[in-house]
Amino acid sequence: MPLLVMKFGGTSVADLDRIKNAALKVQCEVERGYDVIVIVSAMSGKTNELVGWVEQTSPLFDAREYDAIVSSGENVTAGLMALTLQELGVPARSWQGWQVPINTTAAHSAARFVDIPRANLDQKFAEGFKVAVVAGFQGLAPDGRITTLGRGGSDTTAVAFAAAFGAERCDIYTDVDGVYTTDPRITSKARKLDRIAFEEMLELASLGAKVLQTRSVELAMRYKVRLRVLSSFEDTDDNSGTLICDEDEIMESKVVNGIASSRDEAKITLVTVEDRPGISAAIFAPLADAGVNVDMIVQNISEKDYEDHPGSVTDMTFSVPINQVERAKKAMEEARAAGTISYDDLNIDTEVAKVSVVGIGMRSHTGVAARMFKALADDNVNIKVIATSEIKISVLIDRKYMELAVQALHDAFGLEQA
Repeated sequence: MPLLVMKFGGTSVADLDRIKNAALKVQCEVERGYDVIVIVSAMSGKTNELVGWVEQTSPLFDAREYDAIVSSGENVTAGLMALTLQELGVPARSWQGWQVPINTTAAHSAARFVDIPRANLDQKFAEGFKVAVVAGFQGLAPDGRITTLGRGGSDTTAVAFAAAFGAERCDIYTDVDGVYTTDPRITSKARKLDRIAFEEMLELASLGAKVLQTRSVELAMRYKVRLRVLSSFEDTDDNSGTLICDEDEIMESKVVNGIASSRDEAKITLVTVEDRPGISAAIFAPLADAGVNVDMIVQNISEKDYEDHPGSVTDMTFSVPINQVERAKKAMEEARAAGTISYDDLNIDTEVAKVSVVGIGMRSHTGVAARMFKALADDNVNIKVIATSEIKISVLIDRKYMELAVQALHDAFGLEQA
């Protein structure tokens, strides 16, 4: 039988009524002739509650017990979904990660997939079961302990099952009806996309779009798993939502397909750093060791005999998530104290935002940067840092101008038009 994977997030299974609503959508696919693997998240708010209990009980908790506790929310949802489907007359059973088994690495709270053997689920489908309801977000370490996959792990679970079982498609049901050209809360002109390429979605997800978790898109792109994002709360058909697919399935892409924005950014500048071979490694190795996620990097033009410095010096600027500023500051101060780097000052700006334009059409069209910078200049938005890739241009700007910049760029590239 053809097979579908359907994933329901926390808001889609927040209570018994919503679980029944999701079950009815699964029933519709079964009636269309599909076997279905359903991946479920914990009911909305449940994981945060479990995490809170762990932190109250043991501030310096054992990561293995943490995973055992926080993964239990998905187990509850899986059992309730299976029971609801059975009440609807659909042959279904629930599966916890260890029962499949979903084999992962032993990195608790951040485990990665090793493999998903098909035998156990295939046997149940052969016996006449139509739906396997699998608890997302969790797996099994080599030592037999429960692991969890980190934030957004249920999305990644769904894609991994679609890849392992050769599913026709992986449908991600959420509280939005698809992927938009930008955040509809920022501009009412935001338009739902019918299709978007894996690479574009990966960039949008990594740059601040919250629709899909980045790891899930990476996995889908690697294994060519066709994803569809659609709403749990609307009637759907084959044309609903947004299809995330290979570039070859898109007839002709616009030059720019989306505008992403993130206000949770900070800019750090090391002033008058030595300009010598190895200085970049000396700066960014300690940041990596401290778990700081560095994004945009700019090195200024070197100056000879600048002020009191006898050799060439430069300024090094980079951006980090705002919640990692203190970690980055500590890493730089420790590196200076150890003598591996030297600098005159450490400037930190926590009032910045990142705005990005994304589109695979940028590969074959010129003038995107010029149009972007002109649109920002026309609205008096000053650019602090610029970073580019083959299909994106990102800028750091003052946070207070983020919404204005998104609206200006959305208009400049005509994204409200299909």
